[in-house]
Amino acid sequence: MESMDQDEGNSGDEMFMEVCDDGDVESEPAGEQIVEGASGSQSIGHETELGDRRESEQEYTMPVFENGRFRNPWKSLTRTKITNLFRFIFCSRDEGRVPKKAELDRTLPVLQPDLTEFSEAPVSGIRHMWIGHASSLVQFDGVTFLTDPIFSERCSPVQFVGIKRYRPTPCSVEELPLVDFVLISHSHYDHLDHNTVVALNQRFGISLRWYVPSGLKKWMNERGCDNVVEMTWWQENVFNENLNVKVACTPSQHWSRRTGSDENKVLWCSWCVVGPKHNFHFCGDTGYCEGHTQIGKRYGPFTLSTIPIGAYSPRHLMSNMHIDPANAVNVHHDIKSQASIGIHWGTFALTNEPYLEPKELLGTEVQNRNMKPSSFFTVKHGEILLVGSDHFDDVD
Repeated sequence: MESMDQDEGNSGDEMFMEVCDDGDVESEPAGEQIVEGASGSQSIGHETELGDRRESEQEYTMPVFENGRFRNPWKSLTRTKITNLFRFIFCSRDEGRVPKKAELDRTLPVLQPDLTEFSEAPVSGIRHMWIGHASSLVQFDGVTFLTDPIFSERCSPVQFVGIKRYRPTPCSVEELPLVDFVLISHSHYDHLDHNTVVALNQRFGISLRWYVPSGLKKWMNERGCDNVVEMTWWQENVFNENLNVKVACTPSQHWSRRTGSDENKVLWCSWCVVGPKHNFHFCGDTGYCEGHTQIGKRYGPFTLSTIPIGAYSPRHLMSNMHIDPANAVNVHHDIKSQASIGIHWGTFALTNEPYLEPKELLGTEVQNRNMKPSSFFTVKHGEILLVGSDHFDDVD
């Protein structure tokens, strides 16, 4: 029998609405209640000594929390009419642009990875494998972790209906190496998958730490996950004092929803993993906002970042929640990323752009801005790459 989230009995069409609908996002300025810090985490929003000057907490924007729901604080945010989203979802979305398997095997191959490469962390650089969509396996400075893992066939509350992946995962949960922690950016089905959470918890148990945004810990606990650290923007948690590795929750511009009644009750975020040699940034899902410059100021430069480049069309509906390749390059510069990998494409047909267009537009954007090919690029599903090492050369 196919598993299903408790209290999440939405149909596949309703699920897609929740992935793409921005919930009629408000654009009023911040000023309401600011969400408090998570238990056991260090808030870094207070005044901090940096060289000869002091930076106030106002330089690092916090999410707005009012009436039990979160709201984006960004001044650049515009309002999208929910009726236009409904029209797109039910009348305009085109999944027929994805070709048959034979063509996909040629244009978007899935490699068979040698996961023994993850048996020991690299001395230098960040080891990365793209699992698909926003899911990556990352290793550096003695830690191994996952970002928004989804190993299910569909990003849906049920596995018999909903948006189906058109590229398989390069490995299974059972084949993964030892994983230390997981980063979850928000609660949408293509980023938080019930079956994958259960499978990872069964595989690794209490030794696996879950980093989640504010409001999601209860959901994780109900799925059997006990080692959960819930955080809001600009909080830090030391994962391992001996390794000197910490995890920081950072802003994004998005929204959240899994059922008909929980819209924006869970925060959305990006993540930074800061080690003694390297820094890594996972962008999650985001529209373009002032938060990216703040992230670069606080934690940059990054040896490697994973930045979304897909699910952006049509722009008049998607720009609030999903950056396109041009804005992805802007984010790359804003956060001071030395190398970035494009994610959130080539796996699920969420929106209307042709399936290879994100990769093609990114390549054009990099070329037009006279950037090195190795500064921002895409990889194949299952491709293992060591970035930021002494031997890291330009990517074709």
